[in-house]
Amino acid sequence: MKPGPRYQVKLRRRRDGKTDYRKRLTLLKSRKTRVVVRNSLSHVRVQFVEYGVNGDKIIVSAISKELQRDYKWKYSTSTTPAAYLTGLLAGKRAIENGIKEGVLDLGRSVPVKGSKNFAALKGIIDAGIKIPFDKEKLPSDDRISGKHLNKEIETIFSTCKEKIIGGK
Repeated sequence: MKPGPRYQVKLRRRRDGKTDYRKRLTLLKSRKTRVVVRNSLSHVRVQFVEYGVNGDKIIVSAISKELQRDYKWKYSTSTTPAAYLTGLLAGKRAIENGIKEGVLDLGRSVPVKGSKNFAALKGIIDAGIKIPFDKEKLPSDDRISGKHLNKEIETIFSTCKEKIIGGK
């Protein structure tokens, strides 16, 4: 038998820094639907994902771009209020599809107190989904409503929130 290399090449998504397989395994062991929150420079995406042997299956999805298209949101879609509204929209859709609980999956992003990730989580929880979380991590109500950004944003925030809760 020939001796081979003394190392094993890591999986491609691990090498690229996209997937933390240890964290993914602990989330999958919970056997709950994963609530995946991802941020880009211009949008926030919230997805409810279930594990499948042939690949994960996205059950419900919402992206902050929908706020501009469907709910007359005229501000940036990468802010804390937009993240909250996107989480609220995804949570409402998840309730309609029969999802009652989940576990938060932030991927490789660092969980910073008061971040957009936790604003989206607050929206999901306000929609009625049960997710274990630490209340200290959630942003304040002033930041969620957008008081730190603009005085006008509060009125548009409240009208968008009412439309999402009321079903357009």
